[in-house]
Amino acid sequence: MNMDDIAARGLVLLGCGKMGSAMLKGWLAGGLPPGSVHVRDPHPSDWLRGAGVHINDDLPKAPAIVLIAVKPQMMEEALPVLVPMGNGETLFLSVAAGTPIATYEQVLGAQTPIIRAMPNTPAAVGHGITAIIGNAQASAAHLDAADSLLRAVGQVVRLEAESQMDAVTGVSGSGPAYVFHMIECLARAGEAQGLAPDLALDLARATVAGAGALAMESGESPEQLRINVTSPGGTTQAGLDLLMDEASGLPSLMERTVAAATNRAKELANG
Repeated sequence: MNMDDIAARGLVLLGCGKMGSAMLKGWLAGGLPPGSVHVRDPHPSDWLRGAGVHINDDLPKAPAIVLIAVKPQMMEEALPVLVPMGNGETLFLSVAAGTPIATYEQVLGAQTPIIRAMPNTPAAVGHGITAIIGNAQASAAHLDAADSLLRAVGQVVRLEAESQMDAVTGVSGSGPAYVFHMIECLARAGEAQGLAPDLALDLARATVAGAGALAMESGESPEQLRINVTSPGGTTQAGLDLLMDEASGLPSLMERTVAAATNRAKELANG
């Protein structure tokens, strides 16, 4: 399945909020004809209305792909419209948090090819990372198609088992919020040392963004990059002595943070 197949058979987007819109913008920019896209959304944005796609019209009977991007609490109400497309050649790709593949199989049919994906919010600026896993009916070609579509908004990784999805949620799904809070804390710490609030925030934002870019592009491990910045007995070492303390510093706090998010993801998935 390639973009020509999708253009010919159609793509259905169930829900077009921030994540759905980010993906759709990437696909349209990549050459997917707007007329091939059918969106179901109760509150379409002004951007969506002007994108040239079909909005809340009749859906194709057997589209190439259905992307499910509704909020979990809307799933029960939204899914029934897709039932006639199940157990066929249509690939269902879900980016809805907390809804396991088994739920889709129960509604759409056991023979339906389904891929579950967990993107994160940097997808909105093309720098997301998405983990995917398919059911037994999802072929290598289906996974390749999903991979290609999701690369419109960032990187894609493939999981070995759906059980890993909760940990992915705890690390990359929730992770941007951890980083945003770090920016908040770093800025407040700068203020406490006498910097003006706006200056402290500018320094914190740029430092985190720049460090992230360096970590992605340098080819060196995060450990080596940390060592490169740290002179023995210097200012960075003084800060790291606190931050890297195994009992009270970041290692323990981050482990507990990711565990809490992962466990909550498991709870939500189990109802």
